[in-house]
Amino acid sequence: MRTKRILQRLSVGVGIVIAVVIAALFAVQGQTDAAADVPNPPPPIATPTTMSTTTTVPPTTEAGPAPAPTTPAPTTTGTLRPGDEGPEVFALQQRLRSLGYWLGTPDGTYGGLTVQAVMAFQKVEGMERDGVAGRDTAAALQDATRPAAGAGGDLVEIDKDRQVLFVVRDGAVRWVLNVSTGTEEPYSVNGRTEIADTPAGNWQVGWAFDGVDVGELGGLYRPRYFHRDGIAVHGYSDVPAYPASHGCVRVSNAAMDWIWAEGLMPVGSAVWVH
Repeated sequence: MRTKRILQRLSVGVGIVIAVVIAALFAVQGQTDAAADVPNPPPPIATPTTMSTTTTVPPTTEAGPAPAPTTPAPTTTGTLRPGDEGPEVFALQQRLRSLGYWLGTPDGTYGGLTVQAVMAFQKVEGMERDGVAGRDTAAALQDATRPAAGAGGDLVEIDKDRQVLFVVRDGAVRWVLNVSTGTEEPYSVNGRTEIADTPAGNWQVGWAFDGVDVGELGGLYRPRYFHRDGIAVHGYSDVPAYPASHGCVRVSNAAMDWIWAEGLMPVGSAVWVH
């Protein structure tokens, strides 16, 4: 009887212990399932930051903006002449070009176009016209300014006294070319006598020929005619310092190519000869 009571008490105790354990297990399982139903939280949002606007400037030894380029008159140790090469010739070319005397692109070589530009400068300045940049020419370049036009507007001005051609735009001389006009002397052609004059007056370019226009006096290279008598500005292989043509206005072949390329004498444009 005693043993039976003990067993009954043990059974009750064990049952209580089992019930407690089962209740605990259910509680833990409930917590685990609840946690599994919660979705994964979003990643944390980064706090925005402000970038510095400070710019690092590399050090410089210059104070303020760089000066504008200038073309000073060349300093020569002597006479510059055709065939010479080097920095002194290049400086001479740059100076002439800055004053408006066309010579193509400065290249440091004293070629035919430099001769033409020097000659045009000497004509404008009233100097000996030899195309050589001697001491007198170098000295004149020191204080020289761009020549002034004789008329306003857009035109080509041909000065027979000085034997130069001005390309004038808005009343200012943009470019100067060496030219050779008519000798004003009589000449004979096909049994008749003509006067080699370049008619003074106000004219217009009437027509042009892109090539060698062959006439009774020979071929004219890419002429732009401005007078009914067949007077034109045209290219020629020889453009001396004095009047030498039959009446047309000679420029170098290279200068004539440039006139065409730049459209400087379009049909209908003004030409003033004086």
